[in-house]
Amino acid sequence: MRTVAAVLSLTAILAGCDRGRTESAVPHETTGQPYLRLARRVDDISVWIVDGEYVRENLDVEFTNFGQHYAFPFIPADEFWLDQEQAPGEERFFITHLLVEHHLMAGGMEYDPALVRGDSAESAERVQTTKGRVARSILETGRRAPLLERIHEELLPAYSGAVKVWVVDGELVRDLFFVDFTEGGHDKVYRFVPANEVWIDDDLMIGERPFVILHELHERRLMSRGVDYDSAHEESSRIELQCRRQPAELASMLAVELGREPPPR
Repeated sequence: MRTVAAVLSLTAILAGCDRGRTESAVPHETTGQPYLRLARRVDDISVWIVDGEYVRENLDVEFTNFGQHYAFPFIPADEFWLDQEQAPGEERFFITHLLVEHHLMAGGMEYDPALVRGDSAESAERVQTTKGRVARSILETGRRAPLLERIHEELLPAYSGAVKVWVVDGELVRDLFFVDFTEGGHDKVYRFVPANEVWIDDDLMIGERPFVILHELHERRLMSRGVDYDSAHEESSRIELQCRRQPAELASMLAVELGREPPPR
């Protein structure tokens, strides 16, 4: 639980970010990779929609829904990057987060505490939406089944066996459980994911799903054997990037994770 002082501090930060802020939408504009279009400008910050797949393959596999210069130095200091959304509608939440995180890190704060403050600002905005309020009302009843019906969107049989791989409503997951949920997750990391399930964010572009599924299944298998999260994540990111750069290896690596081929010796 956050202290009153922390809440007051966050309020002051947001007021400082919003004071005199001007925001304008910008017509569609296309340029070179990874830029797709200039979405808007917020004061002296240009908010770009970018090709996240390109960023993950060529700049940093850990880039997720959005980023700013002090977390990802390859992003220019006067830009915010938002990954293109497969399921649009969260852009404003991400910008709110970035304004706080960027402001604090520009002033010298380390990434982790700035991330927490950004998460708090983003979550405060998310609870105001109708979608979030309806789902939260179901969550508060303690009835798990109807909530999962809203979250589960599509079972992916080709990637499912003893472990079920679901495409889920990522916005609802961020609204209700964990604002930093992105791309995918599984039951060995997140308590809110049912046993023997992997969740894939519906905001992830369809073409990237197999790479993220590989990451999540591999990470889950390692953690099931007692490997700690940080080590499992690092190894899973390594093989994900390897397959992104050498796609011909993806099918055989997925087959291993799905138990259809023995692991290499």
